[in-house]
Amino acid sequence: MSQQKKKKGGKKPGPDYKWIVLIFLCTMLISAVMSFVSTNLLEGSGMLVSFIILICIILIGIVFDIIGVAVTAADEAPFHSMASRKIPEAVDALRLIRNAERVSSFCNDVIGDICGVISGSASAVIAARVLLLRPGYREAVLNLLMSALVAGLTVGGKAFGKTIAMQSSIQVVRLAARALHFFRTFPKKLHGKK
Repeated sequence: MSQQKKKKGGKKPGPDYKWIVLIFLCTMLISAVMSFVSTNLLEGSGMLVSFIILICIILIGIVFDIIGVAVTAADEAPFHSMASRKIPEAVDALRLIRNAERVSSFCNDVIGDICGVISGSASAVIAARVLLLRPGYREAVLNLLMSALVAGLTVGGKAFGKTIAMQSSIQVVRLAARALHFFRTFPKKLHGKK
């Protein structure tokens, strides 16, 4: 009996180096693209548009955090029922739930952390712009206020989002699966129209 237990739980799986390398490369690529886009958008925009861009970056982080939490909290059973009724996004939803650890890592860690870094950079750009327009303001105080605002919105938004993710995990996963299904099948639909 004890030997059977040892066989079942004998070797602990080691680190998945392929996943680690893939997530590292994805993080670098996504971070570079998001930084490039946000920097270019911020450079040619006014104060109001800059704040809207900052809020959008924070919202992206919150939305992905909600998806990451919902995937770990959701149960497969409703999606098996949907799959038997041939609902298109059910297969994608089951795939998300069965890979919850990786999906959560990507959504919460990769996208969440990137959005955190970029929103910090964006807030510094906005603070610098305010100082150019209003030279009388104290730089340290302004930077502190911007950092506090970004941190408050991010943490408060994620706390609120986690409640939604836990209480409505099936709906959140279904919406994420629907979006995933759309992007996965879009090239086929586009090719079919031609």
